[in-house]
Amino acid sequence: MFVDKAKIYVKAGDGGDGAVSFHREKYIAAGGPDGGDGGKGGNVVFVVDDNLSNLIDFRYKRKYVAEKGQNGSSKNSSGRGAPDLVVKVPMGTVVKEANTGRILADLSDYEPVIIARGGKGGRGNAHFATSTRQIPKFAKPGFRGEEFDLVLELKLLADVGLVGFPNVGKSTLISVVSAAKPKIANYHFTTLTPVLGVVKTDEEHSFVMADIPGLIEGASEGAGLGHEFLRHVERCRLILHVLDASEIEGRDVCDDFDIINRELEGFSPELAKAPQIVAANKCDMADPERLERLRKFIEEKGLPFYEISAATTQGTRELMLAVAGELSKLPPVKKFEAQPVTVAEMEQKLIHDKSFEVTVDDGVYFVEAPWLWDILRSVNMEDYSSLQYFQRVLRTSGIIDKLLEMGIEEGDIVSIFDYEFEFVN
Repeated sequence: MFVDKAKIYVKAGDGGDGAVSFHREKYIAAGGPDGGDGGKGGNVVFVVDDNLSNLIDFRYKRKYVAEKGQNGSSKNSSGRGAPDLVVKVPMGTVVKEANTGRILADLSDYEPVIIARGGKGGRGNAHFATSTRQIPKFAKPGFRGEEFDLVLELKLLADVGLVGFPNVGKSTLISVVSAAKPKIANYHFTTLTPVLGVVKTDEEHSFVMADIPGLIEGASEGAGLGHEFLRHVERCRLILHVLDASEIEGRDVCDDFDIINRELEGFSPELAKAPQIVAANKCDMADPERLERLRKFIEEKGLPFYEISAATTQGTRELMLAVAGELSKLPPVKKFEAQPVTVAEMEQKLIHDKSFEVTVDDGVYFVEAPWLWDILRSVNMEDYSSLQYFQRVLRTSGIIDKLLEMGIEEGDIVSIFDYEFEFVN
């Protein structure tokens, strides 16, 4: 099975928590705080693996979570950082954020890419000692690692994309000009997956050609197989448009040319503007007058036209040399640039992260705010300065104002993550 699209969830490791500890040693009184820092959480790193040809592995495993950093300990000992979680993908995989469609990475080379960064470790209580606060009984929890719902799309890295109606001879052509061995038969949709072949023009020069199956009228809207596989033509530097010059199936070959180009434009206007060479296949079976009409039709559009017969290899060598010559004038295979987070997205994330909801049930005020979890974990309710910090957070975030607006009075119960306390204004 060829799988070229998958949806997965990744989460980098959380940072380890800082430690609350005090130095204890014989003959040393009041040794002071010595809680160490937590270790960094593991990153989620994507790397290319040449042994993979598609994304089928992600059909069976969809969740990838890196390890948490080790917690700090006494004697100012920092926790161990967690190892990175390495996710292997085939060459040409584009990683997108599922919610926004933003491109996070294009794995078109062997450079590892960090997709989700691990959280930093929390600081131990040794950091919070001052001249006025000599016995801090609190530490900071580790920061959370980044997490994403991702869409993986495989866009094959090919210099040339073979396009054309089913059964025009694309598979035969790639089989005679390269070592590729696609299935060849006299019926539509023989080829069900993209096929790559390396074409050598001489000892030092070669290029990669991809046979893209299933293009028919309506492909860009989901008809046939073309909608699924058109993404593999996106990177191609050159399009080799194969036509059935014999018109053995009763279609007008000029109409075929226009239909396929409309489908390319419907999928991607940029793709439709790519350089194109036209190969009239099965010319040994074509009517000479109809073949000349086709030549004139194509050349009037300003496109190179070649007569070939893939089955007998007639004209295929000349065609491949022409393709290689055109490629030498073109820029390298397209790479999709990662898209940084915009200011608007960052502002929206900050607003969302500080959002909260307050509900009242049987006289108890329930505060729901996921971002408060890490703060609450860091608070020691028996420590005055730590408690003051928590109260400042509630006030600056607007939670206190919201409680007052809803009519809370002193002595009423507030519940945050099952932690309950009496309200004091």
